[in-house]
Amino acid sequence: MEETSTMPDAAVPGPAPAVPPTPPVPLAALLAREDLGLRQIAGPQDSATVIHWAHTSEMADPYPYLLGGELLLTAGVHVPEAAGSGTYFDDYVSRIVEAGGAALGFGVAPVHDTVPRALVVACDDYGLPLVEVPPRTTFSGVARAVWQLMAQARHTELRRVTEAQQSLAAAAARPDPVPSVLRQLAQRVGGRATLYAPDGGEVASAGRMPGAGGAGGGGEVSGALAGLVAVVRPTTRDGSGGVSASGGGGGPTPSSASDTAAGVHLAAYALGTGQGFVLGVAAPRRDPGDHTIASVGAVLLSLLTGEHQSSTGAARSSALVRLLLGAAPEEVAPLLGGSERWVVVHARPDGPAPDAVTASALGAALGSALVDVDGDVVRVLVPAGHRELTVQPGWTCGVSAPVGSHDWASADTQAGRALSRARATRARLVRHGEHQGLTDLVPPTEAAAHARTLLSPITANPALTETLRTWLSLHGSWDRTAVALSVHRNTVRQRITRCATLLSTDLDDPDVRMELWFALRHA
Repeated sequence: MEETSTMPDAAVPGPAPAVPPTPPVPLAALLAREDLGLRQIAGPQDSATVIHWAHTSEMADPYPYLLGGELLLTAGVHVPEAAGSGTYFDDYVSRIVEAGGAALGFGVAPVHDTVPRALVVACDDYGLPLVEVPPRTTFSGVARAVWQLMAQARHTELRRVTEAQQSLAAAAARPDPVPSVLRQLAQRVGGRATLYAPDGGEVASAGRMPGAGGAGGGGEVSGALAGLVAVVRPTTRDGSGGVSASGGGGGPTPSSASDTAAGVHLAAYALGTGQGFVLGVAAPRRDPGDHTIASVGAVLLSLLTGEHQSSTGAARSSALVRLLLGAAPEEVAPLLGGSERWVVVHARPDGPAPDAVTASALGAALGSALVDVDGDVVRVLVPAGHRELTVQPGWTCGVSAPVGSHDWASADTQAGRALSRARATRARLVRHGEHQGLTDLVPPTEAAAHARTLLSPITANPALTETLRTWLSLHGSWDRTAVALSVHRNTVRQRITRCATLLSTDLDDPDVRMELWFALRHA
């Protein structure tokens, strides 16, 4: 089948294409397949030669159609009769090498009885492995074998990464988590792992530094790794160290970078704490999955260093300790952000019960790290006035009125009631006390005293009080009250009947309902 190209000036060489993101397959593994009968007849026989793809082309210039890293398969249909006496094969092989092709497979029969001698010489000259494909082996069979080997490589890589993730997570749970994670990471990559402080000093390290110098660290390699670390550190960006790093140049500081020094593979990962900590890794080789494994280690180290090293995290820990030791909320509130007024938000997701990650994401959206997961509800303590609280996609929210720190408990109750009303009315967000009315004209102390007197027959039973409050807020709807309280509608009926009996009143009377609602708001 003839190939066509939509690329302008296809014959003009451009930048070397990137290798496809597929697991590499050693050419030696493909040659070892007895069912294929492949034989390398030219080019370097290097065990490190790998292929990422198998592609068939009969174009005289295959350059525009190669991504790099391929085993290019051809039966020589494009070869002119007088090719052996000119520069045809030199030009052909040079274009494959320029495109980044890993190897060339030449099919014997039906076009050519043998591999052209001039092609063998050209492949030797340009260092391109040349593989003879026997008549009994189809190109599709070769491609299928490549895919099978890739699947095996992918399975091996995934298993290795999974085992490494499990061991790193277990190390993070040890009493000495940072050294344990570094030791496990160094073992998994077969090299050295180092945690660098914001000032560039080593906080902790594990493993042997590959290359010259052994366990003590090998001057050139250690210096190159330190230079790479300086590239990714947000607070000490230094582009003058002569280090070639991915994402470098004049753009934003990269979160990771890689380089090679003295044959050693180096990588640096800026931890996501914003404090300037960096993970440096040096390994004798770069195996598939190494970047993923090191990234997992960087995430764990970010969690281990971030909260305890940040001033806000230390302040929150201090506030918690003081509360546990008996301090009043108004005394610790300045440690949590210095706000004089606070809002409590109760939120429930549309989907499954929230986990810590989901809850933290909601807290970030609301502008607060003070988050608590309580069953299927997330509670967030938010400084009032820092940002407007709006509807959060995927969440149903209840918001308290702004209160001082001494009223956190009452605000928590307000937010819970607002969430119940939001769920019952299918609103995305309900704020407590959004609309002020005549009840605000009554002094709070007098309203509270009246509420205690009126509701005294049922205050000993919180279930009755809350059911009556929800039922009245939903205009006497049995079904919506049952949904809001997560009980059966018959339970709602029984409780409301009990309330009417204890209060000795007619709950169908709108005046009675209004007075009870007034009392419940000030109870």
